[in-house]
Amino acid sequence: MTIGGLSMPFASGLRRLLGNRAILFGAVILAIVVLAALLAPLIAPYTPNKLSIVNKLQVPSATHLFGTDEFGRDIFSRAIYAGRVSLLVSLGVVCISTVLGVMLGVVAGFFRKLDAPISRLLDAMMSFPDILLAIALVAALGPSLLTVILALGITYAPRLARIVRGSTLVLRELPYIEAAVAMGLPTWQILTRHVLLNLASPILVQATFVFASAMLAEASLSFLGVGVSTDMPTWGTMLAAGREYMNNAPWLMIFPGLAIVFSVLSLQLLGDGLRDLVDPRLAKET
Repeated sequence: MTIGGLSMPFASGLRRLLGNRAILFGAVILAIVVLAALLAPLIAPYTPNKLSIVNKLQVPSATHLFGTDEFGRDIFSRAIYAGRVSLLVSLGVVCISTVLGVMLGVVAGFFRKLDAPISRLLDAMMSFPDILLAIALVAALGPSLLTVILALGITYAPRLARIVRGSTLVLRELPYIEAAVAMGLPTWQILTRHVLLNLASPILVQATFVFASAMLAEASLSFLGVGVSTDMPTWGTMLAAGREYMNNAPWLMIFPGLAIVFSVLSLQLLGDGLRDLVDPRLAKET
C-alpha cells in the first residue's frame, strides 16, 4: 500500500525520522560541516597556507572572520580546509573498522570453534586505551595521512566486532537460521542473506559513533604531533599551535575547538537518534 507515492513502511520510518529532534539537529550540523568542507575552494576567502606576516594575530573582523594566526594565515579558511582532512580520515576509519569488525564479529559469532581465539584477540586490543594503541601503530608505520587512517581503523575495529559478534550469536540460534543450515544452504549464502542483512541497523548506528571517535582521535593525534603532515591544516594542529598564544590570541584555539565540538556533537546526536529508532527500548531505559 502506498500513500502519495510512498510505501507505508517508508512513510512511517520517514515520519519517525523527522520527528526525532536529536537526529534532525545532528544531521543539520553535520550537513553544514560536510558542505563547508566540500565547497571549501568556493567558501574560503584565502588559501589555507597563505602567509602574511604583516597581518599576524589579527582579531576577528570583516576581513578575517576568525582572525589570523602567528603567520598571518586566515583562521576561517584553515578551519574549513581542516574539515576536509578530518572528514576524510574519519570516513576512511569507518570503512576500515567496519570491514574488519564485521568480518571478525560474524566469524566469531557464527563459527563456535573460532569464537574463543578471536574474542581473546579483541579483548587484548581493547585492553589498551584507544589513543595509546593508535599512537603505537602510527609510530610503527610512520606518520602520514594513510597510516593515521589505518591505525585508527585497526584501533576501532574491535568495537564493531564485539557488537557484531553479540548480534550474530543471537541470530545463529533463531529458527530460520537453523532451518537454513539444516537445508544445507551454503555458509556464505546464510551469512550474506540472513545474517549480514539483519546486522545492518546495529552496524550503521555503531558506525556513527566510530565516525565521531575517529574525528576526535585524529584531532588528538595531530595535537600531539603524531598525526598527518603539518603541511596539512587540521583542527588538532591548529589547537596545538594556538596554545602558545592562548592568553593573547584566544581565537586561535576557540574556533578550531568549536569546530571539533560541534562536529563530534552532531555525530553523537545522530548516533543516539538512530539507536533509539532501531531499538526504542533503549530510549526508554536511558
